[in-house]
Amino acid sequence: MLALLQSEPVAAKWLEVYGAPPSEHDVERLHRSIGQMVSSDLPHYSDLVPGLLEVVSEFRGRGTKIGATSSYVVHEMEALVEAARERGFEPDAVVCSSDVPAGRPYPWMCYQNAISLEVYPLEAVVKIAGTIPGVQEGLNAGMWTVAVLQGSSLIGLSGDEMENMDPGELQVRLEEAGRRFAGVGAHFVVRELGDCLEVVDRINEKLTVGERP
Repeated sequence: MLALLQSEPVAAKWLEVYGAPPSEHDVERLHRSIGQMVSSDLPHYSDLVPGLLEVVSEFRGRGTKIGATSSYVVHEMEALVEAARERGFEPDAVVCSSDVPAGRPYPWMCYQNAISLEVYPLEAVVKIAGTIPGVQEGLNAGMWTVAVLQGSSLIGLSGDEMENMDPGELQVRLEEAGRRFAGVGAHFVVRELGDCLEVVDRINEKLTVGERP
C-alpha cells in the first residue's frame, strides 16, 4: 500500500490534504480503518457459490477433507467464516494470508492447509480456484489445480446475472476467461463447481497410472 500512496498522483494529493508525504504510520492507520470496514461489510456479501453445499456433501461422502484459503487477514476471515457457517458451509481448515509469510500466488496457505488436514502427498490434493492468483497458488504448491468459471473474478457475474445474460455474450466471456485460466497453467477449467466431481474422478484415474500435476 505504501507504494500506492507514494505514486505520483496519490502522493501529490496526499501532500495537498495532509501537508506531509505518506508514511508507514499512515499505511498502518489505513490498514486498521479498512480492516474494520471490511469485517463489518463482509457478512452482507457472503452468499455461497451455487452448488457449493451439494458438492461439499458429495466430497465428504467420499471421505474428502475440505480446506479453504483466503487473501483476507484473520480478523476479516473470522467474520466471513461465521457468515459461511450460518449458510451451512464450514470447511475442515481455514488459512488466510496473515497466517503465513505471504499470500497468493505463493503456496504457503496451501501447505498450511495440508499440514492442518494431515494430507499428503501434495499431488493427491486438488486446489479449486476462481482467480488467476488462486490458480497460481495451487500450481506453485504442486497440486492439481481446477479453475471454475462460475463465480470467478474473470467472469464477475452472480449466478442470476449469468442466467439472465444474452447466451452469445455469456459464451464469449466464458471462452475468454477459460483461455486466460488455461494460459496460466490450470490443469482443468470447468464451468460450474459441480463439474469438479467428475474432474476429481479423472485425477484419481491419472494418479493410478502414475501421472502427476
